[in-house]
Amino acid sequence: MRDTIVAVSSAPLGVRGIVRISGPNTLGILQQIFDPSITKEKNGLIEGSVAVDAELRIDAKLYLFFAPYSYTGETVAEIHIYANPSVTEALLEGLLGKGLRMAGPGEFTARAYLNGKIDLAQAEAVNEIITTSNRFQLAAAEKLLSGKLAETTGKIRSELMDCLSLIEAGLDFSGEDIEFITGPEAVQRLICVKSELEQLLSGSISCESTLDLPAVGIAGASGAGKSSLLNKLAGYERSIVSAHRKTTRDVLTSLLTLRHCQCVMFDCAGLSRESGIVNRESSHEPRAILDELAQQAAVKSLQNSSVVVFCVDISRADWAEDISIRGLIEPEVLIPVATKSDLLCEDVLAKRAALLGELFGADFIVTSAKDGAGIEQLKDMLDERIIELALGSGKRGTRYEGRGTSLIALTARHRQAVTEAIENVGESINELKAGNNEVTAMLLRAAYQSISGIGRQHIDEEILERIFSRFCIGK
Repeated sequence: MRDTIVAVSSAPLGVRGIVRISGPNTLGILQQIFDPSITKEKNGLIEGSVAVDAELRIDAKLYLFFAPYSYTGETVAEIHIYANPSVTEALLEGLLGKGLRMAGPGEFTARAYLNGKIDLAQAEAVNEIITTSNRFQLAAAEKLLSGKLAETTGKIRSELMDCLSLIEAGLDFSGEDIEFITGPEAVQRLICVKSELEQLLSGSISCESTLDLPAVGIAGASGAGKSSLLNKLAGYERSIVSAHRKTTRDVLTSLLTLRHCQCVMFDCAGLSRESGIVNRESSHEPRAILDELAQQAAVKSLQNSSVVVFCVDISRADWAEDISIRGLIEPEVLIPVATKSDLLCEDVLAKRAALLGELFGADFIVTSAKDGAGIEQLKDMLDERIIELALGSGKRGTRYEGRGTSLIALTARHRQAVTEAIENVGESINELKAGNNEVTAMLLRAAYQSISGIGRQHIDEEILERIFSRFCIGK
């Protein structure tokens, strides 16, 4: 904490480079490299130039915040330059050469926590905002950063302490004819506390789900129109489209931006009845080997996908192979899609769509990569299913417009603390009903400590190191 730290805090490929400094020697360093000269009377935005090295000086904007009125609670400076990333790196190297230390992962935010500028839950929220992949998770992380979790847990802690105080007062004056709270009243209040804890746990987003973009695989038989569908969804020719079967052999990926979130889509080799089964008799033939490797890669990518789009060519006369392939796929979420609808007239199309629904026991989204029919409907369905997974809802057809504003992002540490509190409060209710008030008080104290640990009480160095090690440098 006595070191003055420095790091690049801007995006790697951005046009603006930001070098952030925090610590007791910030002003002294600025007086060496920035023009006009910096004094304690100056703060906020200052325009001037910065010395990158002994020979190079460039225009720069300086944002200066004196302690304790800064993000970290220390004197903080951000030097903003519009230059090649190599210039930003050269400026960083020059500052390190002047005795500043490279900041560790999340060290700026760690100092903000240690200096009492934010609580631990808010510090964790900073990382969740950086890593989030959809609008609902972002809204939930922003709630966490704004202190919504501290506000919610603060009310619960207060209710727990009220109950605990009344129960312990009864124990202290057990020999007197005084009743501070009746057993049934205490039970009812604790049931309400337990319900509030359960609502906090169920009405939240798991922060761990924000670390990776969800994977969406496109599955189906060879020639089912998977590559054309990927290209249409992506908006450019990502995958080779050919009239010949088995054109796609590698697993191709594309980033797809939906209304509320992003995902990575996978296009892979068409599946067959024998997918995953090694053909010993033909394995010595080069083409057979390639086919088997492509099949194995396809099966593996689909197994790793959160959502699978199952494609069936609606213009085919026979879907026996598609039925067999469907039996090979067991994703968490499957979206059936009928492709190549442009090859059929409307009357035939409606009959075939109904027949597909009967054969597969599911409603198909009828699409055409050629004229764009059903593509927006498919995007909306993907968006909805991915959000359902992120929210842990599992409820189909639920609309989440506006719900994201009420959610809070919880880390695994938060969830563990809330779960422990729920268990302790639940046990305390049973003990209270049995007349074991001493045990009840002990369990309520344990619940109180678990909830208190979310913010800042009783957090040891090992836990802090684990939390901030997940951050990127410069934050």
